[in-house]
Amino acid sequence: MFQLRRILFPVDFSVRCRGAAAYVQALAGRFEAELILLHVVEATYNSTLEDLHGVRMEKFESFFDKSFKHLRVRKVVEHGEAAQKIVECASVNHADLIMIPTQGMGIYRRLILGSTSAKVLHDADCPVWTGVHLENAPPLESVACQRILCAVDLKSSSSRVLDWACHLAEEYQAELTLVHVTAGGEAQQARGKARSALEKLQEVAGCRAGLRVEAGDASKVVAHLAGELKADLLVIGRKSEAGVLGRLDMTAYSIIRQSPCPVVSV
Repeated sequence: MFQLRRILFPVDFSVRCRGAAAYVQALAGRFEAELILLHVVEATYNSTLEDLHGVRMEKFESFFDKSFKHLRVRKVVEHGEAAQKIVECASVNHADLIMIPTQGMGIYRRLILGSTSAKVLHDADCPVWTGVHLENAPPLESVACQRILCAVDLKSSSSRVLDWACHLAEEYQAELTLVHVTAGGEAQQARGKARSALEKLQEVAGCRAGLRVEAGDASKVVAHLAGELKADLLVIGRKSEAGVLGRLDMTAYSIIRQSPCPVVSV
């Protein structure tokens, strides 16, 4: 069930983080959500945890200036491994959404090196908002949500994914497009069944959306369609159960990396 009462925003004081702040501010303000700012630090040889804690709390004020002054904000500094602390903080505080920028590196390099956003996407129970190239993010007054693309695989989690997209579209009075991508070699009959499934899914959700059934590599097709439609937001699904390999499969991972707009992974 959709709800957006509490947003967790991990802060690393980077340029990408500053870019994400406009989206965070826009969404938290729209839904009147409580905003938790989390910074995770590790002790260095020359600094104690207590010293670092104080420095980081002071930096919150200077980094965001007055960006969040009209919001209900709680600042938290934790010590440890970043992704683990983000997931723990989201769970303990019952966050409805984590908003975190990602570097958009090549997929295999990211898997080898590891990344905080990738680990959060794999382990977090709540939906996760990600965006690439946020160093070039627009200012708050230019952040829009007029067109939303929702991509579903027609598995059991699809209704939950569409529920999120429908509520966001309703709140913003946005144009919603629902898409499913079939394998390139599937027959026309299979595409017809997919469209019928989309129609039923939409009817159960009780929302109106444009329907698209495309064929090809899902990660490439969805990202291309988001660009073609000039989508402001893409909503996709993750696995319901984390399991050994995590909640995020390779297709969803690739979609996030290639998407021209921010992505909410439900």
